[in-house]
Amino acid sequence: MSSFTLYPAIDMRGGKCVRLLQGDYNQETVYGDSPFDMAKQFADQGAAWIHMVDLDGAKDGKKVNHEHVIRVAKELPAKVQIGGGIRSMDDVSFYLDSGVDRVILGSAAVSYPEFVREALNRYGGSRVAIGLDARDGFVATEGWVETSHIMAVDLAKRLVEEGAETFIFTDISKDGMLQGPNVEAIGELARITGKEVIASGGVSSIDDLVSLKKDERNIAGAIIGKALYTGRFTISDALGSVK
Repeated sequence: MSSFTLYPAIDMRGGKCVRLLQGDYNQETVYGDSPFDMAKQFADQGAAWIHMVDLDGAKDGKKVNHEHVIRVAKELPAKVQIGGGIRSMDDVSFYLDSGVDRVILGSAAVSYPEFVREALNRYGGSRVAIGLDARDGFVATEGWVETSHIMAVDLAKRLVEEGAETFIFTDISKDGMLQGPNVEAIGELARITGKEVIASGGVSSIDDLVSLKKDERNIAGAIIGKALYTGRFTISDALGSVK
């Protein structure tokens, strides 16, 4: 298992940095006009990775804010992972051939299993992460608008057989609420799959990060969003706490 990695999050909608509450497009807060400037702040504070989400893309089923992503990947030293609206091998190749380090496939894992299998086969599980967004344990799809009848753990086990190495697990009930992550569910997924699981949703304090890092089930890292934007702590503070 690799070291514990922090991923400051930049969610993009209409070219701006925003946060949604529990994925609700009607509950949006704008935190900046420039995704690049926000990413540079995080990189300047020492972030090794930037987690970017194309919210327009997730909703529309096609990449929309990709120019911002490519600029960050090409001009900043931090590595970049991107999710949202990636629905074809052309989309995957576009990002990975343009300097992005990892793409995240979410809804596609349920809706287009053959595509996900091909992406894992061509690029490997370290460059193609699987985003598992769960509501009460069941996978949510299409920008969290729909909830499937598939358990996140069952889907993860199937994808491991197809080459998945990296999962990003979001408990939607925790997202944007600043009430702490669902450490139990995240740790259990890491234990069952034996693969890297990155926690997403709910991180509200450095104590949350320490709890995730200390979990004996080897959680690989955490995505941090609202806590950074509301000034709970800085990414440099967080990096110092989980060394």
